[in-house]
Amino acid sequence: MKKDWLDGYQPAGETEEADVARIRALLDAGGDSWSRVTPLHLTASALIVHPASGRVLLRWHQRQQRWLQVGGHGDPGERDPLAIALREAREETGLPDLRPWPDARLRHVVICAVAPGKGEPAHEHADLRYVMATASPEAIAPESPDAPLRWLSLQEGRHLVGANNLQVTLDRVEHALAGPGVPGHEGRSNDHHSRESSTRYS
Repeated sequence: MKKDWLDGYQPAGETEEADVARIRALLDAGGDSWSRVTPLHLTASALIVHPASGRVLLRWHQRQQRWLQVGGHGDPGERDPLAIALREAREETGLPDLRPWPDARLRHVVICAVAPGKGEPAHEHADLRYVMATASPEAIAPESPDAPLRWLSLQEGRHLVGANNLQVTLDRVEHALAGPGVPGHEGRSNDHHSRESSTRYS
């Protein structure tokens, strides 16, 4: 499987190092790493930012009962995590001008535990996270009434997500907002954050 997107990625902390190693093993094993029938499979997500205001966009996920980033599973035949994250982000927010920000690098890698439900047993998501930017924050359009969207300051976002591992992604966005030259995947280790899923389930 093509995995250029993982080449050169430098995990921060022991937990992320272990997660990246498991994902590499998953890819090296062959087969469809995006298939939802496997106990561990890939997902892709995006934390959306409005750089001019420093705000981030979170979506209410009914199943998890949490405010999280947008994203989810690849459709049949999809293999590019950046393209999957961008498609999911557009579908879930209605934002037409989303682009990788500040560049197209992978920003966070985390394996999340997913509880059983909807006829599926407990499993794990190997989530590949990117940051997307919009210049039109007022153009958001939730994909359904039970999936509202909220623009939040980083502080407000941290308060809403609590101990979830999305805290680490927020830290990395804060570093990127601080200006050029700040490494894209520095930040606090995710060793002490929840491994509960923060990726879209459906």
